[in-house]
Amino acid sequence: MSRYWYRRCLIIMLTAALSVGGVYCFTDYQNVIDQTEVSTKAMQEDLLIPGGMPVGIYLETDGVMILGTEAITAVDGLNYEPANLLVKAGDYIVGINDDAVANKKELIAAVKGLNADQVVLHLRRDEEYIDIKIKPVQCEENEYKLGIWVRDNAQGLGTVTFLTGNSEYGALGHGIHDTNTNKLIELSEGTLYETSIRDIQRGENGNPGGMEGIIVYNNYNILGTITQNTDVGIFGTVDKIDSLFADQTPVAAADKEEIEKGPAVIRCSIDDKVKEYEIIITQVDVKSKDANKGIEIEVTDAELLELTGGIVQGMSGSPIIQNGKLVGAVTHVFVQDSTKGYGIFIENMLEQLK
Repeated sequence: MSRYWYRRCLIIMLTAALSVGGVYCFTDYQNVIDQTEVSTKAMQEDLLIPGGMPVGIYLETDGVMILGTEAITAVDGLNYEPANLLVKAGDYIVGINDDAVANKKELIAAVKGLNADQVVLHLRRDEEYIDIKIKPVQCEENEYKLGIWVRDNAQGLGTVTFLTGNSEYGALGHGIHDTNTNKLIELSEGTLYETSIRDIQRGENGNPGGMEGIIVYNNYNILGTITQNTDVGIFGTVDKIDSLFADQTPVAAADKEEIEKGPAVIRCSIDDKVKEYEIIITQVDVKSKDANKGIEIEVTDAELLELTGGIVQGMSGSPIIQNGKLVGAVTHVFVQDSTKGYGIFIENMLEQLK
């Protein structure tokens, strides 16, 4: 059964673990194009539309990502671990023998058809391509295994930070990493989906909490594409602007030297409505070595503290606005104090688009 059927039909409840509403009715494809053009045509190039809306995120890896290895019981009753010390967590399988491999389905099919004592795995390790010879383990008659755990997609919730006049968006303010290897996922393609928040797990000291939402993976709920997964956020193009951005009032982007300690607001959607909540910028480090942690913030808004306890997972990407300018986005929460967290300079995210 194809992955495309899976994406059309799967309804899944996700707790935001990516450190990842409304109904839209199609009339016809041309109307969608017209809406995009009307929504962005009049906007100046140096202005951005702030976000704050949660979105569903679906990524497909560029190749099949290796998570680890395991021992396999062979037909002789002994245990073997054929891939041990040969592959590394974070490697990507891109081929086996003479066959290219793009996803788990293709990898399983290739392994199922093995009939040789030795196979060649074609791997991408960082930016290098290498070949590894492995002896598959026969488990049953005409069944072989390599003893490798793999993954070919990632899903979750995140928050959109901004939209440009070219219909390009930035979100999260940090990259999407594999939860097993903690490596930045190498992206083949990705999709933004509409989502609605169904529950909030309040953050407490030692527990960052999180947002839970429902994402229906079908064509009607697609908002746009994901073309980049980087250390400073995910980026791509929004197709259904009016569905995602109810408020399309643009603001200027601030240089990091303009940001000052003191009052500011963050925009986010906790109860299916984007609102601004009061915070204080407590520290600005324009020379920060960590691109995602140049700003330190503290939530002071009584309503947000009551609802979430401060910053929770899923709020990454929430725009930070000060003196009428977009200055950055929320990226991390202090695990020991959920009222405090880090933010990224907006210019760091915009630099990626260049």
